[in-house]
Amino acid sequence: MSEPPPESGRAARVMAALADGIIAVDEAGTIRICNPAAEELLGRSANELIGTPFGYPVVNGESTEIDLVLPGGRTRVVEMRATTATLVGEPLHVAALRDVTIRHEAEQEMEAELERNSMVIAVVAHEVRNPLTGIGMLVDMLREPEETFTDQERADVLDQIADRTSRLQALVKKLLTVAKIDAQAVRAMVEPVPVLEVILERLAEFADRPNVDVTCDPHVRVLADRSELSEILINYLENAFRYGAPPVEIHVAGRDGAVEIRVCDHGPGVPEAFRPRLFERFSRESRSRRESKGSGLGLWIVRSLAQANGGDAYFEPGDQGGSCFCVRLPEAPPT
Repeated sequence: MSEPPPESGRAARVMAALADGIIAVDEAGTIRICNPAAEELLGRSANELIGTPFGYPVVNGESTEIDLVLPGGRTRVVEMRATTATLVGEPLHVAALRDVTIRHEAEQEMEAELERNSMVIAVVAHEVRNPLTGIGMLVDMLREPEETFTDQERADVLDQIADRTSRLQALVKKLLTVAKIDAQAVRAMVEPVPVLEVILERLAEFADRPNVDVTCDPHVRVLADRSELSEILINYLENAFRYGAPPVEIHVAGRDGAVEIRVCDHGPGVPEAFRPRLFERFSRESRSRRESKGSGLGLWIVRSLAQANGGDAYFEPGDQGGSCFCVRLPEAPPT
């Protein structure tokens, strides 16, 4: 088909002034006219576009979204509205193109956020219900007349209430951390932090647990937010005590300008098929869901905080079985 006659020049100038990208194609689907906005959307000049196939069906009266693949492999989501026109006796299909990539990404993020919120609600409902039910039953027991229980039995009941309350407090703390991460409110206050000092502080919170073997040079320091390093260690230790088996070991070593902290146990380890999902939000291996309680948030929090501090978190199988959960953070320069 020949090029549009000169009379079509006025139409082309009108199209050039429109904000939307405009493409006019003939009956064979060949591009006959395009405006500068269409050039920008398609990442090609008018000279390159005119005379080439458009590649997308243009159906009169329909509005649809198409994924444009641009030169270099980039993509855009474009809303296309189509109509027909006759230009100097030639029937043309006219497509108005509007870049909706940002809107599309926002909608996807909103859908993902709604899904995350639904999962949060489900996890909270499940994890909170059992401790609260248990606390209610224990409180009812304490309301019985004094002669029903011995002093030791009452002390045992109070210990169980304290244990369930502690679990609820830990869950609330995790959920608050998740909310802070989701709101992008994690702003690491980086400073030189002595690793051994923080490890010993955290181990004091697990006084009722088996001894932990620590290997760490007292002079090793990382550049990190101290409170977030503490939270990383707490989550790793909770994970080792809950799912692993003694002995639990912590090994710290500097390497290539970074410090690697490894929390290892000698439990059953992690099934190979599940390892790629270990650090995903709400991810729990089926055996763990049956045998122990947990929100599936701890390792996701660890990786998020590690990355906020310029490092990363990862898993390695133990040399003699078990699991090693590792975090790598920038090493502080010597004083």
